[in-house]
Amino acid sequence: MQDKDTDIARKVNELWDREEIRQCVHRYARGVDRFDREMIASAFHPDCLDEHGKFVGTPEEFTDWALNQHEAAHLCHQHCLLNHTCELDGDTAHAETYFMFVSMNRQGKPLTLGGGRYVDRLEKRGGDWRIAARVTLRDWSMMDEIPDIADLSSFTSTRASLPEAVRAFMNAGRATARDRSDPSYDRPLTVDPARRDDYRKLMQKTA
Repeated sequence: MQDKDTDIARKVNELWDREEIRQCVHRYARGVDRFDREMIASAFHPDCLDEHGKFVGTPEEFTDWALNQHEAAHLCHQHCLLNHTCELDGDTAHAETYFMFVSMNRQGKPLTLGGGRYVDRLEKRGGDWRIAARVTLRDWSMMDEIPDIADLSSFTSTRASLPEAVRAFMNAGRATARDRSDPSYDRPLTVDPARRDDYRKLMQKTA
């Protein structure tokens, strides 16, 4: 009976960890849609790096960048979370969450749709699951013509106005793949700090 009780307790703890991780990812999406800085921050460890297309930086830097982008471009928007898988390894977890992004735009086409995946390494610190590294991958977007799948800037809603330097920066980052070279297979998932340095240099040049 003791072994059975121990097994049940282990399973309950695992289910609780998985739910905490799911809620963490959901807090991120809700926080961005509601422009809630405190909620966004609650999804990340402060030392996290997020490689997010044309942005690479810390959670605080990301929040400034993302909310400014959304405020300037959109009347409203939703980050809809779909498939979610998670591998637990003690106090570390690797998760992949599909998303669909929908926006009502201030200019151009009234409605934009796009989709991709949040690939996360999460860590449990002090009993609290938060994202420790993130790579955001774009897999599709509404377009008028077939894109160059090798051009990562093709999937952004602002692709028509991107400077060449920004396109080059994006194309030097992590790309989606239909095999095990996809970032979702990385163990552990990491974001190269040099990419953050390159992003800062890029922002200085394009300011």
